[in-house]
Amino acid sequence: MQTRFTLEQLSQPDLQESNAILRKCVHCGFCLATCPTYKLLGDELDSPRGRIYLMKNMLESGAAPEPEVVLHVDRCLSCLSCMTTCPSGVNYMHLVDYSRAYIERRYRRPLVDRLKRNLFAFFLTRPGLFRSLLKLIQSIGFLSNFFPSRLRDAMQLRSSPLMKPGNTRLQRRYDAEGTVRGNVALLPGCVQQTTKNDINGATIRLLNRLGYNVHILTESDCCGAIEHHLGKSNQSHARMAANIRNWRGLIEKSRLQAIIVNASGCGTQLKDYVYLFREDAGLAEAAAGISRLTFDITEFLSRIDLATLRFRDGIALNVAYQSPCSMQHGQGIKRQPVDLLRRFGFTVTEINEAHLCCGSAGTYNLLQTEIAARLGERKAMHIEAASPDIVASGNLGCMVQVGRYLGNIPIVHTVQLLDWASGGPEPGLSN
Repeated sequence: MQTRFTLEQLSQPDLQESNAILRKCVHCGFCLATCPTYKLLGDELDSPRGRIYLMKNMLESGAAPEPEVVLHVDRCLSCLSCMTTCPSGVNYMHLVDYSRAYIERRYRRPLVDRLKRNLFAFFLTRPGLFRSLLKLIQSIGFLSNFFPSRLRDAMQLRSSPLMKPGNTRLQRRYDAEGTVRGNVALLPGCVQQTTKNDINGATIRLLNRLGYNVHILTESDCCGAIEHHLGKSNQSHARMAANIRNWRGLIEKSRLQAIIVNASGCGTQLKDYVYLFREDAGLAEAAAGISRLTFDITEFLSRIDLATLRFRDGIALNVAYQSPCSMQHGQGIKRQPVDLLRRFGFTVTEINEAHLCCGSAGTYNLLQTEIAARLGERKAMHIEAASPDIVASGNLGCMVQVGRYLGNIPIVHTVQLLDWASGGPEPGLSN
């Protein structure tokens, strides 16, 4: 793709990188076939190729974004399915993230949109405040009928059994059982530790059973992903920089072998620290170390010896595996969860359109409720067609989103099934 940035613009690192990304695009259109919003809406401006043209023109102009550009960029899920498909290696993720930051700086949104985005960025990244907010919402839920419709739709997620505030608190360290094989850290997730901490519990038990001391990364409330994808780059960068400084000492002191993540969106973000801090002389090396040490729990389990585990007999559950976009497209983790479930004794049914997003996408189902609902219903339809006993996923956001449309089929985190199969408690649907 030909670009027309000025030399002055290209002196800015982010625009220089955006220019390099744009010039890789050859307009082939392969991305259209795998884009969820294009599949639903049929508008090329709601496809990666169309959005790339819009973002290119916006960035080249240096002017305030037009409302139409904001509309179509906002509708992007950042599912990254286009990156998996692209034969030219266009890094759409970095381009759309920079464009969102540009929009956040240059565009004045309507009041309700500003309010929603600021509230989500503030509360979702602070577990203590979010827990208090959830309790308040649960107690006065009937008042949501008086809220503006776009805010009222977002609040409907409170009805999910996966979004009830829990009271379980994590210790700083959990010691291994038997012979110690090493030390790992666990990122508890800002929303996950508030509403579904038993996912963290299952992860800790399984790692302890395998001989690993588990250190909890308590110095951080959030990995930075929520603010980053809302375009609030100053806030997200400051949060990520604080994480890097806070974790550096633990990594060195405890000789960590891995940073374990069981919320795939967080894992994608941590693995991108190496890119986001590439120009920071003081933090680049430590950021690269964090990215190098970050593993999804299923990715880590696939790399180590599991011979010490003892599996339950007679597991006869048919599991439909729902692969989060941030895992399969963001991190390239596709076969490991399925192979682990089968190794632990489950029958796994893979679903149709597994590459398409369920509509969760971080805060997407809170901000783009109509499109998210259509995608959630579509995903649930394919899952129900497979007639599973239970659904497994690797991300709480997907669990909440898909669970809204599944009827009576339970949905749990993959690690909860792996923990149960190797000696842990049977997973439930609430804290």
